[in-house]
Amino acid sequence: MAHSVKYRQYEKQYRAALLDEVMPFWQKYSLDRAHGGYFSCLDRDGTVYDTDKFIWLQARQVWTFSMLFNRLEQRQQWLDIARHGIDFLRKHGRDANGNWYFSLDQQGNALVQPYNIFSDCFAAMAFSEFARASGDEVCRDMALQTYKNIIARQDNPKGKYSKIVPGARPLRSFALPMILANLTMEMSWLLKDTDEQADTASLVNDIMNTFLDKERGIIYEHVALDGSHPDCFDGRLINPGHGLESMWFVMEIAHQRGDDEAIERAVDAALSILQFGWDEKFGGIFYFWDAQGKPPQQLEWDQKLWWVHVEALIAMLMGYALTGREACWQWFEKLHDYTWGHFPDPQYGEWFGYLNRRGEVLLSLKGGKWKGCFHVPRALFRCWQELRKLGEAPERSNV
Repeated sequence: MAHSVKYRQYEKQYRAALLDEVMPFWQKYSLDRAHGGYFSCLDRDGTVYDTDKFIWLQARQVWTFSMLFNRLEQRQQWLDIARHGIDFLRKHGRDANGNWYFSLDQQGNALVQPYNIFSDCFAAMAFSEFARASGDEVCRDMALQTYKNIIARQDNPKGKYSKIVPGARPLRSFALPMILANLTMEMSWLLKDTDEQADTASLVNDIMNTFLDKERGIIYEHVALDGSHPDCFDGRLINPGHGLESMWFVMEIAHQRGDDEAIERAVDAALSILQFGWDEKFGGIFYFWDAQGKPPQQLEWDQKLWWVHVEALIAMLMGYALTGREACWQWFEKLHDYTWGHFPDPQYGEWFGYLNRRGEVLLSLKGGKWKGCFHVPRALFRCWQELRKLGEAPERSNV
């Protein structure tokens, strides 16, 4: 079966959604003209329903506009919007030790302490991408300084803010090596001449040989220090979205290194995770699942979330583009049909974020404490670019 016509159809669809619907929504409604930075708590029609500002969403939006400026088109408006967020972050985002707060009020006064290293990770990514777009040396230095702080904190990321009793059931969390692998890849242009760069090969090894269960082909969110799976809520927790997102990170790193074996392993894992997390009754991917089928601790386990599905789209499309495996294309089309049939809002633009298990809109918001200008535009851009390359390449002989 030839897919060339579909490549072009899908390419147009993803391009139009990004440039005509999603980015204009954030450009129109998210900028705080009075105090700087962005509003992320936007209702269905773009109305601001809360003015607090969450550092990782501020940084993600800076990165998104800077990335599009760098990798798609040098539109001055995109750079200006990115600068609008950078200026706010530079003025208000860090404490005296250079650690990034979790949240601020509208004016930039700190609300929540820098307990979460992911604020730092996305700040580093934002300042790096903006420095690349603007040539701003101060932002370049801030990106490097933040990255250095992250590396110094990686073994104890929450520090004094951790609630865990020292030594009580020590677990390693998947989130940090996953995000570090992507962060290091995103900042590679800036880190190549420094001594602080994390070893991406080591991070990939950690992902694929510590957190990926070889027998089941799924990623565990937490493992014991010896890599085993404790029989407890955290030890059994599976987040299919994290697993799928991390697999396309691994694919990209492996592709840059010319490591075809690692690509194939990542594709195998992505297919296993997707099969494990798919809801056979109602369609879509579960938010959380228990590795042994026991009741999950997370009451929202059966919700269908925007970011999980768009990360799965990237993983399947990249897997197909890199290997030609028909299973990836079949899953991409299945995911495409579900995702585009449930998440986009044809009336007001942008996408809904939260569905119940049956696929009905649970919350009408377009942004909040966790959803912002990041996953949807990144996925639309990456899928568009993969589809464009597929459409320009000779038709695969094995398809």
